[in-house]
Amino acid sequence: MKHLNAVSAIALALLANPLFANDRPGEGVTVRPVIQPLVEEMFHSRVLFRALSDLGYTVADPAEVTAQTAHITVGAGDADFFPTSWHTLHEPFFQEAGGSAVLTKVGTLIDGALQGYLVDKASYDAGVKNLGDLKDPAIAARFDADGDGKADLAGCVPGWGCERVIEHQLTEYGLRDTVTHNQGEYNAIIADTIARQKNGEPVLYYTWTPYWVSGALVPGEDVEWLDVPYTSLPDGATGQTEFEGKNLGFAVDSIGVVARNDFLAANPAAAKLFEVAKIDINDISAENKLIADGEDNSAAIDKHVADWIAANQATYDGWLAEARKAAE
Repeated sequence: MKHLNAVSAIALALLANPLFANDRPGEGVTVRPVIQPLVEEMFHSRVLFRALSDLGYTVADPAEVTAQTAHITVGAGDADFFPTSWHTLHEPFFQEAGGSAVLTKVGTLIDGALQGYLVDKASYDAGVKNLGDLKDPAIAARFDADGDGKADLAGCVPGWGCERVIEHQLTEYGLRDTVTHNQGEYNAIIADTIARQKNGEPVLYYTWTPYWVSGALVPGEDVEWLDVPYTSLPDGATGQTEFEGKNLGFAVDSIGVVARNDFLAANPAAAKLFEVAKIDINDISAENKLIADGEDNSAAIDKHVADWIAANQATYDGWLAEARKAAE
């Protein structure tokens, strides 16, 4: 009888303890992510980190570099994955880092990401509806913030990828003589842009979604997206640049993981997680608004992650279930 009780106890323990059901297939493996030093990308990156941890992986503190360097870091084997690669915008970085011989784009963590140029609504309603309009020196001068007679474009940080598109298009559309591409620290430049718009001054800027800026300057209310004269991307790149009847000049994009092929082959659970994980772009924008409103420290972002998982528990658990099954 004691023997039967002991067997029953072991059986119950096995049922109660999911570790025996391959609940933590990543046990003993340290994963090395690399991220950009952008607080607005930490939320969705940490959702993935949390899922990896729940699968048993040890997630190393991520290195922080710009997107171009992040791809190179993964390609060189100094990191295992980069969670926020723009699959069209960052294609040149993907190729520079070794391409499909060493890397794979896995899954679509975020779909429907946009980029483009915007102006204040008053300027748009007055007829500035296309980036090409700024070829006219008189129109460009309306957006002059520093007194040199040229439009000041709040632009893109070198190494992000968007700077290549903007620089290409300024030449392609004949705007070099009338537009200055300002490329300082983006948050500082955009804060000045927002302040000038709130003061009733004309503004011209580049931004993207998901990002908090479109919550501070709301398209259709405070600002409007500009058309571009025609699609022209650097290095002969192609992509669908139309969105809601406008040609934004940048490909409507998806964001997901770029990982080393050898890491994916050795870690089928992580590979499946990267493949199936998806977060609604509106959830990202809502979290970014919390950051913009002051909830921008590490503990606050961890709370955002926990809150999102709790609100999407069935979805999150589904990711883990598929990842565990892949590891069987």
